Amino acid sequence: MDFKDILLTALESAVSEASGLTKQQLSDMLETPPNPEMGDFALPCFKLARSMRKAPPAIASELRDRLGDLEGFSRIEAAGGYLNFFTDKSAYARTVIVRALTEGDAYGSSDEGRGKNVCVEYSSINIAKPFGIHHITTTVLGNSLKRIYDHLGYHTISINHLGDWGTQFGKMVVAYNKWGDRERIENGDSMRELVALYVKFHEEAEKDPSLEDEARAAFHRIEMHEPEEWALFQWFKDVTLKDVARVYDMLGITFDSYNGESFYEDKMPAIIKELADKGISKLDKGMTIVDLSDYDMPPCIILKSDGSTIYATRDIAAAKYRKETYDFYKSLYVVAYQQNLHFRQFFKVLELMGYEWAKDCVHVNFGMISMEDMTFSTRKGNAIYLEDVLNAAIEKTLEIIKVKSPNLENKEEVARKVGIGALVFSVLYNGRIKDYTFSWDKSLNFDGETGPYAQYTYARSCSVLRKAAELYGEAETDIENIDFSVLCDPASAALLRAIDALPETIKQAAEKYEPYLISRGVIEICSCFNKFYYDNRIMDDDPAVSNARLALTKAASIAIRTGLFLVGLEAPEKM
Repeated sequence: MDFKDILLTALESAVSEASGLTKQQLSDMLETPPNPEMGDFALPCFKLARSMRKAPPAIASELRDRLGDLEGFSRIEAAGGYLNFFTDKSAYARTVIVRALTEGDAYGSSDEGRGKNVCVEYSSINIAKPFGIHHITTTVLGNSLKRIYDHLGYHTISINHLGDWGTQFGKMVVAYNKWGDRERIENGDSMRELVALYVKFHEEAEKDPSLEDEARAAFHRIEMHEPEEWALFQWFKDVTLKDVARVYDMLGITFDSYNGESFYEDKMPAIIKELADKGISKLDKGMTIVDLSDYDMPPCIILKSDGSTIYATRDIAAAKYRKETYDFYKSLYVVAYQQNLHFRQFFKVLELMGYEWAKDCVHVNFGMISMEDMTFSTRKGNAIYLEDVLNAAIEKTLEIIKVKSPNLENKEEVARKVGIGALVFSVLYNGRIKDYTFSWDKSLNFDGETGPYAQYTYARSCSVLRKAAELYGEAETDIENIDFSVLCDPASAALLRAIDALPETIKQAAEKYEPYLISRGVIEICSCFNKFYYDNRIMDDDPAVSNARLALTKAASIAIRTGLFLVGLEAPEKM
């Protein structure tokens, strides 16, 4: 029994003929009252006044009479211009708990995405450059979206669109040939060694500008696949991917594709020809462009005056390749908002090329992260490495755990899960478009709206269940013998509502590309569970009471663990 669906079906039958509203429109109108005493659902009748030609209070009273007794609801009340619905508390508790216990880690999942492919491009690091803290948002946001879409039955293709093309690789070749040491790079801190070469190139080029010409010539030899330069280029990629694999492992992230910009080099001539053949591109001051002035945008450059391609050309080729290869339902690009114009231009060009699937390409933009007033610049060598931040988070968490839980086993492992989780959760706790300043104190707080707080609450629920197993034995929850009427107190009712809200929240997070909705939902469940924990004796002398409260505890632990996984966190059972 899904109470909302029962309600919507009844409402649709009662009001659709008179109002013309669909079930979806009625669903959008339904509200959750701020005070549970006002009901579990509320239908504002103000929008029905015009179509039903009556005052909202009269509409509410009429609908109440039409609906009569409704299965699963104890009563329906008309209050002013609102129609308030009160669920049968026992039936509601049974529905929520049975679903959570039955679905387990699949709680809130669905098959709505069956047969549909979703490409998710995220992280997209640059070869031979730092995997910096500024990559954290695209990396964890994209990973969360992948998990959410997987949870809803879609087949996702995770893509790390590597930045592995351009004159900077000519600079790296020149720098390596002049100052590099292969053994030192391979046996030392590879990425920092490569970055040091890149920094040195720019320092020397300020004194000797001819190095820039050498770099352009070296990149041209890469473009021509000259053996020496091409081998170095491939080695830079191999070294980088081996180095960054440590960070992805720490975050629990994998990719289905590492096809970067260089992969599309041989696919761009066909795109350039297609644009010309369709009369979409034109020459302008030696450049090949697509004029977008009719759409209030500057021209999209396809070829520079020297005949070289740019990001847009490669992105067009990549989009077409992904459609032909994966036949995507959606293709998401998790890239910072500074690239808003680029994606507007690029998507418009796809549309002008006649590709109706251009509408299925989505720029999932996000704000910037800052940390302790530090800025990021590879050229000057002062980038903040993400691996350093993750390790610092683990170390700081370990210090806290040693004080809070000195007898905890596996402190280092728990510190890893909690420290990394703290950083990830802090990034995904606010709407993605907001700029964000990272704070150690806020992120590692075990008492605030943080990852550690959610993980600690999950561990608390696991502790309760372990103690119950010691007292009563490891037995499966006997749903048929639970007295759900026990769970009608305010704290239990609030926890049930929070658990029940998660499946819809997961759907909303996918529709809006906003994992923070799940983060907030998890915190709400945790807050309600902690109040339930303090207000009620879970292992009561009355077996009926214990059974019901333990079932609710188990349902809460499932919901918390599921939500944490969807935003990229592990859930330690002991803290």
